Amino acid sequence: ENREAMLNSRSNRLTEALEEANALFDGVCRAREAALDAQFLVLASNIGKEKANELHSDMSAFDSTAFAEDLLTFMGINRTEETDDSEDGPGGFLPTDAWKRMGEEALKYFKRAPDVHYMLGSFKSEPPVPKQRIERQKKASRGKAEQAMPAQLKKMEESHQEATEKEVERILRILQTHFENDPNTPISYFDFVIDPNSFARTVENMFHVSFLIRDGLARIKLDEVELPVIEPTKPNGGAEEENRAGARNQVIIRLDQREWQ
Repeated sequence: ENREAMLNSRSNRLTEALEEANALFDGVCRAREAALDAQFLVLASNIGKEKANELHSDMSAFDSTAFAEDLLTFMGINRTEETDDSEDGPGGFLPTDAWKRMGEEALKYFKRAPDVHYMLGSFKSEPPVPKQRIERQKKASRGKAEQAMPAQLKKMEESHQEATEKEVERILRILQTHFENDPNTPISYFDFVIDPNSFARTVENMFHVSFLIRDGLARIKLDEVELPVIEPTKPNGGAEEENRAGARNQVIIRLDQREWQ
């Protein structure tokens, strides 16, 4: 209801209403009363915003003419009194102690000179302690770790290679034993490598047999029904066949778990 009166820039009604609300808030003990206080705060904020928007920005503008008049008055010049130009001192129409009075007044607001801060600190600061020894220790320990890691990997590779060679030799002995017992019956490649109880073991067998084929210790060929059969090679036989171009070929065998089953 008093919105127009509160929006007046010369009125203090809004301040009085806020002070009254602060006094009433001390006795608030129910949620409804606190809600009413919050609602009043929203209304007062909106009115204060509108009141601030209606203020003119030129109210705080610097008036150089008015400042000069106030400065001359402070220095001791009275514009209402007529002065004789012949009585002017060395400073013109200003009194002789005008600038002294101005300096003494300004001195109150500049009691001491501002401190000077150097970006690099004090000139007498000591140089930082070198950390070359710590860096060398870190590099040395890091070098030891890097040297230890390849040694471990080399040992693992050597042990893995030895296990593979032993397994390849064991499979070669089994193949040679089967062939010696019945040299006229071809050995089926799939019957030789497939483990009916383990798909992973089957893949390992195929992997190890591939070394026998690569080194020329065994060979694979197709029988009359186009199925692969495997047989060991003779120690001194097949030299002419291996020397021919294209005698040894590489193939990829695809075998998934469904086909294995």
